[in-house]
Amino acid sequence: MKIAVITDDGTRVSQHFGRSLYFSVLTIEEGKVVNQELREKPNHSHFSGQHLHADEPHEHRHRHGQDEGSHRKHTEMANTISDCQALLCGGMGRGAYTSMIQLGITPIVTDIKMVDEAAQAYIEGKIIDRTDKLH
Repeated sequence: MKIAVITDDGTRVSQHFGRSLYFSVLTIEEGKVVNQELREKPNHSHFSGQHLHADEPHEHRHRHGQDEGSHRKHTEMANTISDCQALLCGGMGRGAYTSMIQLGITPIVTDIKMVDEAAQAYIEGKIIDRTDKLH
């Protein structure tokens, strides 16, 4: 099994899915992490200037992140982890959360700050999905 954790440095869990730079992809076998790799992740900067409504700023668009254009961006971000069953992050938008579910990747928003600690909590079934932190 593989899980992904969003990160900017390979060590800490990033607080925002869309802005993070990397996925730390962990291979888990028999309840232990046996491999960890860092994969580059497209982020918001890759999509700058791509708004659905040219006259409406990105931050103020109605239902931000929940439209078809946003889902396409989320899909592009997630293509790198299509072999993963779960995605752990410190925060993400509701649209990205919904997109991950539609793509067959279980998103989990966590308060855990370190990649290895979050992965261990996931392995042990002790991680809490903090959907109250969705924006």
